[in-house]
Formats: sequence, structure tokens, C-alpha cells
Amino acid sequence: MANATLKVMPAITWLGHSTFQITLETGEVLLTDPWLDNPKFPAGHSFSRVDVILVSHGHFDHTASVVPLAKQFGAKVVGIYEVCLFVKARGVENISPMNKGGSQQAGPVKVTMTHALHSSGVEDENGNMVYAGDPAGFVLRFADGRALYFAGDTAVFAEMALIKELYHPELAILPIGDLFTMDPVEAALACKMIGAKKVIPMHWGTFPPLTGRPEHLADLIKDQPGTQVWALEPGQTVQW
Repeated sequence: MANATLKVMPAITWLGHSTFQITLETGEVLLTDPWLDNPKFPAGHSFSRVDVILVSHGHFDHTASVVPLAKQFGAKVVGIYEVCLFVKARGVENISPMNKGGSQQAGPVKVTMTHALHSSGVEDENGNMVYAGDPAGFVLRFADGRALYFAGDTAVFAEMALIKELYHPELAILPIGDLFTMDPVEAALACKMIGAKKVIPMHWGTFPPLTGRPEHLADLIKDQPGTQVWALEPGQTVQW
């Protein structure tokens, strides 16, 4: 069991869609899939620093703000090899490519890349779709031994059970919107396989077709003891 005196207590802020700001007690700021023009991005939110940007895959709604933020703050961009090369070609100097199953340090956090069941591509300046490697998720392991699973865009897949077996995440951030990712029904099965104590829904409500809602997921997992849906509003910060 992790020593309670070592808890890093990161502050987690949902910035709409799949963009999360994770601020550590030590001051480092990690961002996931930054898209600052998303319709749910909280008005007036700004950044004083960004140290690490985690990119799950190449689609515009997960990469649109990577290059400007990385250039502004000198942030390290962590992602699959092809995505990192794409942003490097656009002037991002601090890249740290990896692949599924691999791990690396991102400041005080150990990052492991996991599988995701989705597609991945990114449009270049001429509107051409460029291959962006495989989609992925991330497990973040903190100094106190706790782990956070950020699933990226994905359908449910059987190997989620391996994420529980290998990393035992206490918090999972899962898409629930449907159409482009799993819906609450698939997410409920994902919750069962992952076994996290808390689940934060993402990739919902951004556009009308993303119909999945946290309350539906909460109803579907009410018979799963020990798992709580932590439904955030855009701009809301919680301590974990």
C-alpha cells in the first residue's frame, strides 16, 4: 500500500472534450490531447506553464493546440512515434516519442503507453490526411504509487483487463460519447475490466451527436461496488 504521507494529490481540471490539465503539487503541468478551441473549453482559462503534453492520437480534436502550446512553453510532447515526427516537422523541438508497452519519465510521472481501439490520422496544411501511427492510451504512475489510466479515444477491448492486472489504476478517464468512441454501455464493461475506484467521463457533449452522458454510465455501473463516476463540468478542478 502506498504511504499516505507521499501522496502527490494532483489537481485535475477538465477543459472539455479530451483535454485535461493535471497540475502536480510540485508545480509541473501535464496536458492531455489539447484542443483549446473545443466548444466546451472554459472561457477565461489560461496557462502559466505547460511541462508535458500527452497526445493519444492524430485526430484534429486531440492535436489542434499541441504545436502552439509546445512552442510557447517548451513543453515535452509525448506520443506515438509518428505523431511526434509530425509536430517536430512543424517546429516543435522537445519531442519524446514512444510506442505501446513502453514507459518513460515525464517529470515526476512515469508514463506507459497502452493500446486503444480507434483510428489515427492528422491533416497537413493542404488538407491531406497523413498517417499518424496507432491510437493509444496512457497509464500515469505517480510518486505515491497510484496510477491513472487515460484511455484516449477507444472502443471497449478485452485487453483492458490487462491494464488492471499490470497497473491497477485507481482513476480511469474514459470516453463515453458514442459515434466516434465507446458509449456508456461499452464504458460500463470497461469499468468492470479496469476496476478503478473512480471514473471520469470524457469525449461527451462536445457536439450533439456525442450523446453519451455520465448519468447513464453511473446507472449502468451501480451494481459494481467500489466504482464511482466522477462527472466533471468543463473548468471544474478536483483533487485526487
